[in-house]
Amino acid sequence: MRRSPARPCRLARLAVAAGLVGLLSPLVGALTLPGSSAGSGPESQPLVLSAVVEAIIHPVSAEYMVETIDRADAESASLVVFTLRTPGGLVDATRTIISKMIAAKTPVAVWIGPAGARAASAGFLLTIAADVAAMAPGTHIGAAHPVEGSGEKMDETMAKKAAQDVAAYARTLAAKRGRNVELAEAAVKESRAFTEEEALKASPPLIDVVAPDVKSLLEKLDGRTIRRFDGSTVVLHTAGARVVPIEMSWRQRVLSALAHPNIAYILLSLGMLGLTIELWNPGAVLPGVAGGICLLLAFFVFQILPVNYAGVLLILFGILLFVLELKVASYGLLSAGGIISLLLGSMILMDTTVPELKVSLTVILPVVAAIAAILIFLVRLAVASQLRRSVTGEAGMVGEIGAALTSIVPGGTGRVETHGEIWTATSAEAIAEGDQVRVTAVRGLTLTVTKG
Repeated sequence: MRRSPARPCRLARLAVAAGLVGLLSPLVGALTLPGSSAGSGPESQPLVLSAVVEAIIHPVSAEYMVETIDRADAESASLVVFTLRTPGGLVDATRTIISKMIAAKTPVAVWIGPAGARAASAGFLLTIAADVAAMAPGTHIGAAHPVEGSGEKMDETMAKKAAQDVAAYARTLAAKRGRNVELAEAAVKESRAFTEEEALKASPPLIDVVAPDVKSLLEKLDGRTIRRFDGSTVVLHTAGARVVPIEMSWRQRVLSALAHPNIAYILLSLGMLGLTIELWNPGAVLPGVAGGICLLLAFFVFQILPVNYAGVLLILFGILLFVLELKVASYGLLSAGGIISLLLGSMILMDTTVPELKVSLTVILPVVAAIAAILIFLVRLAVASQLRRSVTGEAGMVGEIGAALTSIVPGGTGRVETHGEIWTATSAEAIAEGDQVRVTAVRGLTLTVTKG
């Protein structure tokens, strides 16, 4: 009887609570559910991956760029921006990068910057192959004429074939991207270069945008429709994009640092010096191990640099002349020849028209001087040790000073003390007891002496 009045009250309270929940639930959902409001979190922002390529285009930089594009595809990025500064590089590595650009799901932009930067040779091909080609004020691109990878001059027929091949490649890329085909071909065949204004104002243009930095580039690209290599179109959404910088891995940074002509030359020089010292002092171990490692690293780098192997042979010949100095009494002629051979080989080691691919003279001269000084010092030590009088055995007794313990008549024998020992001695002259004597010969256990 007492519970019956409480039932309506309880139902009323439940109804009121339900009503409050219904009124508050939209507000609570808007405050707590991520992504329920447009632009409320980083996940709703466009993703742009940014990578800086400031090196010769070789397999290491190609690996870095390909991995960046793969990551952009995996993360569904809106754009990949490569900041490019390069004197050029290898055609094979360039083709690898361009093939990845063409097949990528993510649009790729190449920006040459900041002011004062350039993208020559292989860098020019990468720029015109990108979905978006951009440059900063005060930059230039072009000069894409091919050179022989070994650094040696090509004959006229081979040079023409190489130029025609790269020119056709440049024309294909430019045509597919809607860029100036004639200027792309001229950059290859005539080694022409273009400023950002010349590239943008050409008809049709070589590039799409001039922007002072990556941020400005993204602002200018927002809402722009670009045509991909396969003919499809994409509208870029880059306003307020979340830019994620992509760095080289530790391994890539090390290999990229080694892939420099000056570093390669120093590694080659240290490697040969270490092995030479090991040959002179077998069992030293450390010079041989360090020299072997340096040589292996140098040969790795030579695979991606325009090396003139005539220069390598001259350097090896110079080291050989230093080694021969140990065996042949040339009065310094072999050492002089070794220094000249080492210097000439160093100067033509990287025979290329690209200054950044040459070994700097400020590196060559100190290295040659240091190696020459070390090897000449070691040669002098070796020669001095060969000329030093023996101090052991019978030869070591000749010239020793002693004292006569007994008198010695001419042609007779007596006893002398020398070298801390008592010997039987003979002499062609009379020697009195106590006289100082000098050993002139050793026959068995008998010394020949004279008055000292």
